[in-house]
Amino acid sequence: MFGCLVAGRLVQTAAQQVAEDKFVFDLPDYESINHVVVFMLGTIPFPEGMGGSVYFSYPDSNGMPVWQLLGFVTNGKPSAIFKISGLKSGEGSQHPFGAMNIVRTPSVAQIGISVELLDSMAQQTPVGNAAVSSVDSFTQFTQKMLDNFYNFASSFAVSQAQMTPSPSEMFIPANVVLKWYENFQRRLAQTPLFWKT
Repeated sequence: MFGCLVAGRLVQTAAQQVAEDKFVFDLPDYESINHVVVFMLGTIPFPEGMGGSVYFSYPDSNGMPVWQLLGFVTNGKPSAIFKISGLKSGEGSQHPFGAMNIVRTPSVAQIGISVELLDSMAQQTPVGNAAVSSVDSFTQFTQKMLDNFYNFASSFAVSQAQMTPSPSEMFIPANVVLKWYENFQRRLAQTPLFWKT
């Protein structure tokens, strides 16, 4: 019913069913994992009005599992990418896996999927830094790059009176760089992927 993918590793499709409505995937050597993809295989859809809450569990310093809600998969959103690299030291949250005796080893984390009502899933709040959005991170990167370039270029600005003539060098007026910077920001805000056309 579910699959789990970590970059550089084989796809896992054989989830361990620990209860009628609960499944887990083991993530060995979890310390080296930054992102995990959870997806439906497409063979069995969720029953009407149901979806899957996705949890991440890692062992704390005492070897006890710490579970955190990452997000959800549903028939309408059959896959999701989660960033887990910053979660390996956070606080646990309420979860449906607490009463289960799930076999674990110290260096193995787990992804848990709990089949639940969509209404109850809508009332849950995933940990804030687990969600990954490629457009948002790209936009953030581009904005930081623009700011860095403009600040770097502006740090070399001199007035025309301060310039020493050098026939072998070309100079770009600071207002031209500023105009390009403002135009690029405007186009990025309107259509983040405009540069692909």
